[in-house]
Order: sequence, then C-alpha cells, then structure tokens
Amino acid sequence: MDKPRDYLQPTLDWVIGYLESVRDLPVAARVAPGDVVQALPGAPPSSPEELSAILEDLDRVVLPAVTHWNHPRFFGYFGLTGSVPGIAGELIAAALNTNHMLWRSSPAGSELEEVAVRWLAQLLGLPEWFGLINDTASTGTFTALATARHRVDPAARSRGLAGGPRMAVYTSDQAHSSVEKAVVALGIGTDNLRKIPTDAEFRMDPGALSAAIAADVAAGVRPAAVVATVGTTATTSIDPVDAIASVCKRERVWLHVDAAYGGVAAAVPELRWILRGAERADSLVVNPHKWLFVPIDCSVLYLRDPEATREAFSVVPDYLRSTEGVPNLMDYGIALGRRFRALKLWMVMRSMGTEGIVAALREHVRLAQLLAGWVAAEPGFELAAPVPLSVVNFRCTPPGVGGEELDKVNESLAEAVNASGEALLTATRIGGRTALHAAVGNLGTNEADVAALWDLVKGLSLRA
Repeated sequence: MDKPRDYLQPTLDWVIGYLESVRDLPVAARVAPGDVVQALPGAPPSSPEELSAILEDLDRVVLPAVTHWNHPRFFGYFGLTGSVPGIAGELIAAALNTNHMLWRSSPAGSELEEVAVRWLAQLLGLPEWFGLINDTASTGTFTALATARHRVDPAARSRGLAGGPRMAVYTSDQAHSSVEKAVVALGIGTDNLRKIPTDAEFRMDPGALSAAIAADVAAGVRPAAVVATVGTTATTSIDPVDAIASVCKRERVWLHVDAAYGGVAAAVPELRWILRGAERADSLVVNPHKWLFVPIDCSVLYLRDPEATREAFSVVPDYLRSTEGVPNLMDYGIALGRRFRALKLWMVMRSMGTEGIVAALREHVRLAQLLAGWVAAEPGFELAAPVPLSVVNFRCTPPGVGGEELDKVNESLAEAVNASGEALLTATRIGGRTALHAAVGNLGTNEADVAALWDLVKGLSLRA
C-alpha cells in the first residue's frame, strides 16, 4: 500500500467493469441468510493479503449477495442512481478523509456544503435557508423534531422530560416510519403521535389536523410539531403543505416538511407546485441520494431558524472551542463527525447541470406515466393509487379473486418477478390491500426497461 496507484488502479478498474456490466447481472441477490458469513473466515488474517485475493472474494462471495440498486431494472422502493460523478466525488472525499465538525477542521468541507445546499435550494425554488447535509432523512426529521420539542420545553435540555408538559406530534397515516422512530427516541412517545386521516388521494386532511390540535389543546397537551410529506413512502402522495402551513401558523406549531423523495421533482418547472407552501415551513428535508443521482448517503436539512436548532443541540467542550465567528456544523445535530458529503452533490450538479437534471427527472415521470397507462388499459390489472411522480402502484386482479387471496396473488407475483433476476419491484400495502410498487429513478432506465418489466409482470401473472 506504499504505492497508491498499485492498489487503487485495480480497484478502479473493478468499479468501471461493474458499472459497464451491471445490466448483465440478476437484479436481486440470489443467496440465503448466512451465506456470506459462512463463505468467509471467522477471524481476520494475521498477515497482509494481496489485493488480488481480496478482489477474488469480492467477485466470488460479495457480488452474488448484492441486490443491485444501481441496476437500470431496479424498480423497488424509490429508484435511485449512484451516478459516475457522484462515485468520483465519494472517491475523492475518501482520499481527503476530512472531518468538518468545525469550520477550522475543514474550511473547504464547511464552505462547499454551504455552496451545495444553496445551489440545491435554487434548483428546487426553495428559500435560501441555512442547510446542512446528514446521512438520511431520518436524521433530519429527528433533528427538526428535537428542535420543535426544545421550543415547547427548553428546560428539558437540563431537567429532562420528567415533570415537563405533555406534547404531541402530528403527521398523516401515510407518513414515513422515521417520524414514529423520532418520537420514540425523543421521549415524546408513540401515544402522543397523532396519525391524521388522509383523503381519497392519500393526502393529509387539514381539517382533521386542525381538529386534532384543538382536541389536544383542550386536554392540556402541547402541540409540538406537524410533519407534512411531499412524496409519501407507499403512494408518493403530496400533502397540501400550504393549507397545513396555515393551520400551523394559526396554532403556532412547528412545521417540518418531509420531501425526502418528492422534493427533488420541484426542479421540473411543471412540477414546482409540489412544494407550494414549503417556504412557510420551519424545516424541510430532501434526499439527493434518492432522486438526484447522488450515491447514498446524502440528505439535506433546511432550517428557517438555525439558531433554534443550535440552542437545542450545541455542546462545546474546551477542545472544540473556536474563534472564527462562523457556524460550526457540529452544533446543528447529534453528530460530531461529519463526512465530506457535499463534494459528491456538488460534482453531480456541476456534471449534469440544471438542464440535465430536469431532463432526467422529466423522463422518469414520463416513463412512470407510460407504465401507469399500460396498467390502466390492461384487463386484470388496476392502479392502486394516483401517479403524481415516478412511482406506479398497481395490482393484478384476476376475475373472481378478492380479499386475502388477492393479496397473496400480488405478493406471489412480486416474489416471482424478483426471483427471475430480470427486474426488481416491491410490494406495499395501500388501503389495507397489497399492491405492487414500481419506482423509476435510475439514470440508465429507458422505455425498453419499463416495457420489459411490464411484459414480465403480465407473463408471470398468468401463473399466479
């Protein structure tokens, strides 16, 4: 390892070979639990091993156990891409190996993060608020709700939660599980998480939200925060953020917008409406690693009032004191160590440009609409939810089959698609019934890939 080129060049060749051949691989891993553990030694080697041996095990053991999220026919969860510019950014960040917990510990890391999140805000039509990059939206949502809790009960920072006011958090019945995890971790408790009903298009009902807040206030419960979603996990529904913001303003409740998946679509002019009202929020999270072609992990949290978050989190021991008079990103969340995540976001945005990003997003939406049209026109299939963005939820509906039996048909169909190796999608529950969930989000996905998925689903449905 004294000669970096001798170690890194074969590794880079491996990565390039993988990216050039990923289409030829089965999308889903074909292993059983424990296969990787059993195939590798139970203890580390006592002496150094050659890179060639390590890469051999990578091909022999690791690669067959990978589900290829970077495959053009990966349609599960939220389709995504680790793009070449993003991968290059990860490589450079690893080589630099910086930690920008403080400005002085990595001025470039701190300031490039400022530039990248400002560029992203401009791309999405958001206010140029203070922003920082975390690992995932779960961390961003936790940070936002911790700030909201601090605003309701600042004394809890020193006293703890015991003896403090009971408070509640509100979100839709379609919201991501990270909201529930956050109220658990923050000590608010799931008994105080209000899951607000949704309408026929799975969007939060502002009237029901208002009623729930009023009921809590009457019972002496302090409303702490509302979490609205732009692109829910199952249906990609878009909550009416502007109407929800009006409720929050009237009730003086923190509004956090979870735009982890859907927020990126606002880069497309005709889809800018999805973030209408987000400028009235207190915080917003969006994930470039979901639909902006940045490798995992990269999630941006925007804060209207960053000082409120700093007050909730900042702890500065003597060894971390600084005198530069600029923000230190360690003060705005739970993490002290901070990777150079901004580099890959900056490189993707520069390499693609705003026009390239918009064109790619627009094409993904077109492909989703194409698939939705095929589903709607096919006897024995139905759409399970509206298709506002790039996710299509649908069901196989054989004549005379219903209830739990229909659920089993669709679960089996999803398993058969994935077992084929030709494509991958996931199953979800919508309105109490199982549906197939196909997300378009990979830069390499084209119309032929979507058609291949649809032909595969139709063909396998005949055996279901």
